[in-house]
Amino acid sequence: MLAKTSEDVQNQIVNVVKDFIKKDVDPIASTYEQEDIYPHELIPTMKELGLFGITIPEEYGGMGLDFTTFAKIFEEISKGWMSLSGIIGTHHILSHVISNYGTDEQKNRILPKMATGEIRGALALTEPEAGSDTQNISTVAVKDGEEYVINGRKMYISNGEHGNAFALMAKTDPDASPKHRGISCFIFEKPTEGFKVGQHLDKLGYRGIDTCELIFDNCRVPADNLIGGVEGKGFGQVMNGLETGRINVAARAVGVAQAALDAAVSYAQQRKTFGQPISQHQAIQLKLADMATKVHAARLMVYDAAAKKDSGLRNDMEASMAKLFASEVCGEVAMEAMRVHGGAGYIKDLPVERYYRDAPLMIIGEGTNEIMKLLIARRILERNKI
Repeated sequence: MLAKTSEDVQNQIVNVVKDFIKKDVDPIASTYEQEDIYPHELIPTMKELGLFGITIPEEYGGMGLDFTTFAKIFEEISKGWMSLSGIIGTHHILSHVISNYGTDEQKNRILPKMATGEIRGALALTEPEAGSDTQNISTVAVKDGEEYVINGRKMYISNGEHGNAFALMAKTDPDASPKHRGISCFIFEKPTEGFKVGQHLDKLGYRGIDTCELIFDNCRVPADNLIGGVEGKGFGQVMNGLETGRINVAARAVGVAQAALDAAVSYAQQRKTFGQPISQHQAIQLKLADMATKVHAARLMVYDAAAKKDSGLRNDMEASMAKLFASEVCGEVAMEAMRVHGGAGYIKDLPVERYYRDAPLMIIGEGTNEIMKLLIARRILERNKI
């Protein structure tokens, strides 16, 4: 349970992030996104601002912020350039897993370096044949003395190249029943013999951040890197971490949707047809009203899920709802913003087409929305069992 950050402190932090986006990110975002360039020069400032330690406890050098502030930071970054939020997205899943389930030795060894950005984390979960079907991963970890030998492949891994530590899920007991009891989570650090980055994936949106295949070929990991020191706990550890991931993805969706709405409102007041700004046409006003209402509702759902996470209560249903609703709203609002812009919105000179391409990531990332619906339905039925 995290202490609630005061509204004044929240506003100060968000304003600092807003200034960073305006000064350092806005001037390069379009070029870097179109040319798929990783923003190396922004990393030092992100470290200086403490963005790698947002929710890491203060005793380990982090900021110890609550998840509502966490969500506001991700929203603000995504309004400027959603890809940039990916650099710290899965980083915070790894830090959350270690903070909540790691041994004291793991916390003291890893978290201070994560807080400064010296260690930049990622999540090595998805596989070519096991995306949403997490229990059917095929990566295995076999105990050999004081080490585990890991073999397998991971796919669609954000920060796969530029991250240097992963929350790696692997099967330590392939015959376990149910299957999730055979899955463990390791802190995998680069460089390690037998590890290599495979293909780099060329994406529709979410460009500028590396998304890669990871190959593990007889990689040896110290047994001390088994999170919590107990086998078979990895599935629950990572699923809990994904609740925070879904909050950050939902917040990203709100940020992109807000940016699209802002662009539509601005353009509608400048573009004239039939002798007046198109903002005076009822058809455009109806679009703007619907867009603004949906963005506002999505934001409130994200903050609600974050507040429940802060309270220490189970929030998997609320996080799934927020991710589902906010991401679908993002897709709708990005499309409507393009329609408000007309032909101008289809051209790369304006960021509206980028918002449209970025929106699908939130719909399919951190668990597809179809999976979100199944999780939500399952929790509803559990809570209302007769």
